[in-house]
Amino acid sequence: MEETLTLRTVNVTRYILPLREGGSLPALADADDGFKYVLKFRGAGQREKALIAELLGGEIARTLGLKVPELVFANLDPAFGRSEGDEEIQDLLKGSQGLNLALHFLSSAINYDPVAMSTDPYLASQIVWLDMFITNVDRTFRNTNMLIWNRELWLIDHGASFLFQHAWVNWRRNAEGPFPIIKNHVLLPVATELDTVNEAFKQILTPDKIQAIVNTIPDEWLLAGGDSEDPEESRQVYHDFLTLRLSYSDQFIKEAQDARTALI
Repeated sequence: MEETLTLRTVNVTRYILPLREGGSLPALADADDGFKYVLKFRGAGQREKALIAELLGGEIARTLGLKVPELVFANLDPAFGRSEGDEEIQDLLKGSQGLNLALHFLSSAINYDPVAMSTDPYLASQIVWLDMFITNVDRTFRNTNMLIWNRELWLIDHGASFLFQHAWVNWRRNAEGPFPIIKNHVLLPVATELDTVNEAFKQILTPDKIQAIVNTIPDEWLLAGGDSEDPEESRQVYHDFLTLRLSYSDQFIKEAQDARTALI
């Protein structure tokens, strides 16, 4: 039986406050299910491609057993935000009508501090492997994109992953090629179990699981990217990238191990 993955859809009911992180201007918002979310807007920064990266990165991490806040699709009504006084935010809301992406808000979570907090080498290796796989450039000492909540490590913000999206015709080169930015990864110094993690993760990420994750990408986001008039054609590129990238995992963990050796 074909595997399926379904995300819930909520309607945004209240814009609470902006979370000024980089240029994307996510926001804390209420939804009609009674929960608070960190709302990522389709009208911000890299637009729908950042949401696709956030969606794929988060659900791949979850499939691998890592902790990620629940991701939901979030509808933004055209009338939403008309009373917003900040012109920049009002423009963002106008440009984000329709389907956006949101992460469940982890109340009282604190940022992971690599200086003050230790990380299990196996968990560190899992996260480094993930970020090599999805080509995530944004898990550094400066910006760890990890939270501590209920004494556990949670991963957030994968919108800077899948670099091939921004040079679409070179997706195959990106899947097969090196990822030198891994040398800046905050957990690389303690990622001593990459070989063990690699063998485990190759078994988890079956073709059916990859297909189920890719199938969650909304057609309207794929069409908005402008890479193809056929959303299935664009979706297939994401599938093929992940499948090819996985087949090169032995090579990319060797690259990470070499980068770690150079650090220590």
